[in-house]
Amino acid sequence: MNDILNGSLAQLIGGLALTMALACWAWIRRPRRTAPPAQQISLLPRQARRYTLLDTTGEDGQPQHLVSTRPAGTVVTRIGGSGLERFELTDAVLPDGSYAAEPLHRFQ
Repeated sequence: MNDILNGSLAQLIGGLALTMALACWAWIRRPRRTAPPAQQISLLPRQARRYTLLDTTGEDGQPQHLVSTRPAGTVVTRIGGSGLERFELTDAVLPDGSYAAEPLHRFQ
């Protein structure tokens, strides 16, 4: 019985070493999960953009503007003549070089 245990001990240790080596190799070769570029956190400071609030006018009859560093898709709220107004910032560039801020009340 002792001869059987002594003879198989070397095979057992060799099998464990091979299993550990394969596990390490599989761990090193596993695919890395990376976030898509849109979801990666940018460490660079954002540039301020000038947005034109569509369907709004000031006392002089000119469109209202908003300067923001928030990304497109952000919803901003401001107090207007008819109460709270919500606008979604977009990437659409207007002829005057500003970006469009779409009013959300239009779609409700």
